Amino acid sequence: MIRTIAAAACALATTLPAGFAWSQDAFPSRPIRVIVPYAAGGVVDVQTRAATQRMATELGQPIVVEAKPGASGSIAAEYVARAPADGYTLLVSAPFLVTAPLLEDKLRWKPQDFAAVGRFSLSPSYLVVSAKSSAKSVKDVVAMARKASPPMQYGDGGTGTTQTMATELLRASTGVKLEAVAYKGAPPMVPDLINGSFAFAVLPSSVAYPHVQSGAIRALANMSDRRSPRLPDVPTIAEAGFPQATALSWYGLHAPAGTPPQVIARLSDALRRSTDAADTKERMANAGGEEAYLDHAAFDAFVKEDAKHWTDAVNLIRR
Repeated sequence: MIRTIAAAACALATTLPAGFAWSQDAFPSRPIRVIVPYAAGGVVDVQTRAATQRMATELGQPIVVEAKPGASGSIAAEYVARAPADGYTLLVSAPFLVTAPLLEDKLRWKPQDFAAVGRFSLSPSYLVVSAKSSAKSVKDVVAMARKASPPMQYGDGGTGTTQTMATELLRASTGVKLEAVAYKGAPPMVPDLINGSFAFAVLPSSVAYPHVQSGAIRALANMSDRRSPRLPDVPTIAEAGFPQATALSWYGLHAPAGTPPQVIARLSDALRRSTDAADTKERMANAGGEEAYLDHAAFDAFVKEDAKHWTDAVNLIRR
């Protein structure tokens, strides 16, 4: 009888659909690692922790958020691209996933190395000036830049960031000459911006918002495609007259390519349940983000469309 049962089990195993594994029914059975491509404590790290805390409860396993910053996101991307495709190592994805391949030739990863799990937030950026500046609109800034000699200076928080790309799009679409003043991230540039050491900057909302609220800096435009509930009176860059400078910051989760579809679906559903929660939305808002869930299929389509947008943008910048 034992031999008969064993033979039947073996026969059943050989007839299961390709890609099926008994262990996948119990996914996840151990902790999941989520790799953040930016520094610990930053806006992306905080928003990720907001999204994954309740997600861990939904999955019944701990989620360990680990920062691997450097190379504009490429260190983290390469690490996850080489991880087993089992759903236990995920990448926090952002626009760098589509912009880096357009700007660099020797990446050791490619967008096709990843499978979309889900988007969890959007994070607006703002074109800001010192409260001492005479500029009251983006058109004022552009007009001042046209007259400036030497070229007008702006704060640059890092090559390839959404904020720098937005500034480059503004420069390219208006034909003005600008000179970058380089900083290691957005926060260090704020004191110099307030003091008027350079003319303007594009800052992430988490950095800009407190200083806008205090009155130390003035927000002239939201660089994304919709106004933010936190600063509803600030127009979008399109409303300000420069639609080609629109630049959207988004954050989501990607898994290594080849991760089983049922695992992707399980992760995506847990992310949806997490972002639906009021406390998750509040934590994201406090970190400068806005909950914006997309499931794995919709997120995959969104990333492909964003890649087309950035391809056009890079072509404009390089003209």
